[in-house]
Amino acid sequence: MKLDDEAVRIAVGLRLGLDLCIPHQFQCGSPVDARGLHSFVCRIAPGRSARHHALNDLVVRCFASSGNPVTKEPTGLFRTDGKRPDGLTFVPWQSGKSLCWDVTVICPLAESYVTGSACESGAAAELAASRKEEKYTSIGSEYLFAPIAVETLGPTNTSACQLFSNLGRKISSASGDDREGAFLFQRVSVLVQRYNAVLLHDTLPATDCRD
Repeated sequence: MKLDDEAVRIAVGLRLGLDLCIPHQFQCGSPVDARGLHSFVCRIAPGRSARHHALNDLVVRCFASSGNPVTKEPTGLFRTDGKRPDGLTFVPWQSGKSLCWDVTVICPLAESYVTGSACESGAAAELAASRKEEKYTSIGSEYLFAPIAVETLGPTNTSACQLFSNLGRKISSASGDDREGAFLFQRVSVLVQRYNAVLLHDTLPATDCRD
């Protein structure tokens, strides 16, 4: 009930490996095949940045709903190269330590991931999460770090699942609704599927409406 018809069409087509569009060329110069796969891996697609910010905003709202104040993209805390994680809790999250996190969405159908994804569900998310952990190895021991990697087909990495489950329990404690954890996973899934449609349409040639 939260997705329009086009987002549902693309979500089902991706899951079943169906053709999603007429083959065409994106502005980056790369061809987009009938399944639209380049749409979900192209680094210059404008929807990628919007999707990243939308997913991080969702995580921030969940922390707020659980009663944990956070800040987005904290500066000057961990790295000397200016790169920042996507968020940090102002108060301890676990074991007296604040939690910081970084989000990413990964396409398991990309050439570099498809072999591992064919063998194990969520393999691409786990690999992406491992890369995030390596990126932030310089984080001090006074902080916890949680990579949040979500695949375009749905699965999330193990640490993200644990974080979302904990957030769901905390939100349930505040709201009194035991379904908050399930709602959180659904919101993440709906967001990713909605942006899959956005990314595919980003690659389509502009429509000429002139008579």
